[in-house]
Amino acid sequence: METHADPYAAPPPEAPVPPPEAPAPRRGRVQRVLAALLLGLIAVNVGLLAWLLNRSQDQQPKTATPQLPTFEITLGKGVDPSPLPNDLSKSEQRNIEIFRRAAPSVVFITNLSVSRGLLSRKATAIPKGTGSGFVWDDEGHIVTNFHVIRGGNAAKVTFANQKEYDARIVGTAPDKDIAVLKIDAPKAELTPLPRGASANLVVGQETFAIGNPFGLDHTLSTGVVSGLEREIDSLVGRPIFGVIQTDAAINPGNSGGPLMDSGGRLIGINTAIYSPSGASAGIGFAVPVDTVTRIVPQLIEHGKVIRPGLGITFDPVLNQRTGLKGVIILTIQPDSAADEAGLKPTMRDTRSGEIILGDIILEIDGEKIETEKDLFKLLDNKQVGDTLAMKVRRGDEEKSVEVTLKPLPTE
Repeated sequence: METHADPYAAPPPEAPVPPPEAPAPRRGRVQRVLAALLLGLIAVNVGLLAWLLNRSQDQQPKTATPQLPTFEITLGKGVDPSPLPNDLSKSEQRNIEIFRRAAPSVVFITNLSVSRGLLSRKATAIPKGTGSGFVWDDEGHIVTNFHVIRGGNAAKVTFANQKEYDARIVGTAPDKDIAVLKIDAPKAELTPLPRGASANLVVGQETFAIGNPFGLDHTLSTGVVSGLEREIDSLVGRPIFGVIQTDAAINPGNSGGPLMDSGGRLIGINTAIYSPSGASAGIGFAVPVDTVTRIVPQLIEHGKVIRPGLGITFDPVLNQRTGLKGVIILTIQPDSAADEAGLKPTMRDTRSGEIILGDIILEIDGEKIETEKDLFKLLDNKQVGDTLAMKVRRGDEEKSVEVTLKPLPTE
């Protein structure tokens, strides 16, 4: 039987033919080879570097010590040489070294009033108070506050090693709250404090105060310079200028002790505190070392300060009553600088009884003088023999007068 193919039927399926195998590109193989070589080189270099580091560490000493502060401190006589713990910070090491160096120079002072009985020649020493002080030089001079030895005529000085010496009062400057004592001690026992400067101090510098508060052994308190150019009144009512304010604790017994900077140098004498309760409230005051350096040599040589002055008296109440600015001259001492310059004092008219005001000091060397404190401050840095260009009001006129300062009589 003859068959015919259906012209509309689909052709029989052909056997699937696998696609030809694509050859791996040559460029990809090269990149993989290069990457493998690079990783190998990195591994070799890392290993070599580690070997070199281990070798260099093996060659270094194993007993490295921590670095000390950058400034040098030379320990003086009698300083505690015991080693410090290894885990102290640089700041702690410095504090300890400053205290150890300064402690042999700081003394405990007992103020005494020595008197003899009416029926006996035996002297009796009555303690009047205590405070601190410090060695000024190797001649045995001790510097302290005037108020520490006020009311006494002798003193005892005790060092950190508990050696005690009798002291005599060499000189005092009550208006600066400074006093100098003298002891007869071997030079080997005397370690003067290194002196710094107070003119270049800035707020924020570290401060270190050493003293004997509450009769305790040497005590260190730390703080910063809280303020400069402060003004406090001395025991005689005359202001002390340029005072340093610090928040280092200054308690009773710290008076007369040193205030030091971070280099262990003297920058002031701890003098007073501001406190409603009488204890430290973080506001302490120190007489600046620049003032101390100017005053102490005079006390050692003369027993007093050779102070230049005009030789006048005045009364601030008179200014308040009249409402006038300036310093009204009340009286003039004979042969004084003001007398020689021809200045006029306040007088009473013998006929009418009317008060005739003296010359009113308005200006000195171009600086306005409005109160007595302005006058004190200006004279504070003058010396005997200096000539001042002064402007005064006499009646309704202003006059220019030159005044050459002379030493004031002993107070």
